[in-house]
Amino acid sequence: MVRDGAVTVLFKGGRLASWHRLSPARRQAYEQEHVDLMLAIAKKHGMRRMEGFRLMAPQGAYERFWVIEFPELVGAEAWIEAEMAPSYGRYGYYEYYLARGGLPEYCADWAKGVLPATPLPGDAHQVPRLDVDRGSVVAVLFEQGEAGQVAGEKSVTDAYVEAMRTFCEEHGLMRLECFKLIAPRADWHHVWLAEFATFDSAEEWVQAEKGPAHGCLSERSFLLTRKWAPEYFASWVP
Repeated sequence: MVRDGAVTVLFKGGRLASWHRLSPARRQAYEQEHVDLMLAIAKKHGMRRMEGFRLMAPQGAYERFWVIEFPELVGAEAWIEAEMAPSYGRYGYYEYYLARGGLPEYCADWAKGVLPATPLPGDAHQVPRLDVDRGSVVAVLFEQGEAGQVAGEKSVTDAYVEAMRTFCEEHGLMRLECFKLIAPRADWHHVWLAEFATFDSAEEWVQAEKGPAHGCLSERSFLLTRKWAPEYFASWVP
């Protein structure tokens, strides 16, 4: 179920090795220029959400997954263009996907819900020391339904729904989100975020999603992450 006309930018990002060969002064100057530019874009286009997740195990230059929401496509386009702009943009790793968010009805009540991060007080242009939030673990699932399903949708069985609802109740699922790509990839059409209080629960959720009650999927990949400086990036939302 899509919430409204909002567009979500899903961003797999990181820094190239060449970034670390710059002098500290050059890096700081480029970072500040970049932060100032992106905050201006966020304000101009009414950004609704900025949330990052740091991979527990980086994959090459790819080390963070971002969810960034704008009310209209023009904002998402402007964000992507600005983020890749020189000078900072020359040293980044970028994979962008446009999506729309909304949970299917069958799982809309599985999570108990969490409050959004409280924005860090002060001027967002002044970047503090950033770190992960160790109070939870967010599992990320990229998936595509089996061949023959409409637009990559998965066939959801009663057995799967019952098994996963029970699992989520027992493990205290904090948050569940789903995003559907506007332009599907060959290997995934949807991405899910499942947040748990402990690493063990997140790990077991991955195994439960791979279980026989949900064996209809032909393409799946998983990441385990932690929220990246959530209070600071909440302060980016105008």
